Amino acid sequence: MPMPDRIIRLNTVLSRTGLSRSTIYRKIADGTFPAQIRISVNGAGWRESEINRWIADPVAWRPRKEVSFSNGD
Repeated sequence: MPMPDRIIRLNTVLSRTGLSRSTIYRKIADGTFPAQIRISVNGAGWRESEINRWIADPVAWRPRKEVSFSNGD
């Protein structure tokens, strides 16, 4: 059974990537770093799998395309 994708918070992302907070948010705006996901009214985090994918190859990282399930109408 695959492991569920954990949600990690900013301090963990900072320590795992070695980036500063401002660099992370600038890269999110540029589309070169995974965006946060909302986990509560006042909280957000990152999917650990996306951070791991970014760490593995930061230069080539791009957001994954969302799959659309339209019926063609």
